Amino acid sequence: MHELGITRNIVAIVSEHAGENQVKRVLLEIGKLSAIMPDAIRFCFEVCSKDTPLENAELQINEVQGIAQCQACGAEFEIDQLFGRCGCGSNHIRCITGEEMKIKEMEIL
Repeated sequence: MHELGITRNIVAIVSEHAGENQVKRVLLEIGKLSAIMPDAIRFCFEVCSKDTPLENAELQINEVQGIAQCQACGAEFEIDQLFGRCGCGSNHIRCITGEEMKIKEMEIL
């Protein structure tokens, strides 16, 4: 479960930026194509944040839909996997969104 390592890094980064302040809320953006399971992050967050400035912080996760652009016709469309075919028939697509994992916001007390 690589989510444990990812969550440890999230807690470390947010703790560093919060300093001595208690963190009230953390907002993450996780792409649906990133192979990161939001439920696993939620579970790990509670464990990893214990005895840190993030203990008892609210964790919010926004899932980002996968969007691709066709390299042949330029059309943009939703995707559920990293490969696929455009409506024009081309399979030369580029993923625009959906692979990201970002710490979007943090709120401190």
